[in-house]
Amino acid sequence: MAGAFIPHFANDSGAERIFIGVKEFNCMGARPPFDHPHVYLDMGQDGQIICPYCSTLYVHDGRLAATESDPKNSLVADAA
Repeated sequence: MAGAFIPHFANDSGAERIFIGVKEFNCMGARPPFDHPHVYLDMGQDGQIICPYCSTLYVHDGRLAATESDPKNSLVADAA
């Protein structure tokens, strides 16, 4: 998967769930300096996954692009 786009998501607003258009991604909790270790999450065949660090529930929504989320401010564009 080298070179593949892996989006990072943050839950600054404390949303109970975040809808995303991908099944493989990184959760960083909140944006720095309040972030947790950036953890790679893979939903596999499931449609949702809970981050083991911040307990955010991520739900796959096939209507969203890889660069979209709901709430909209959850995608972190400048994450490394």
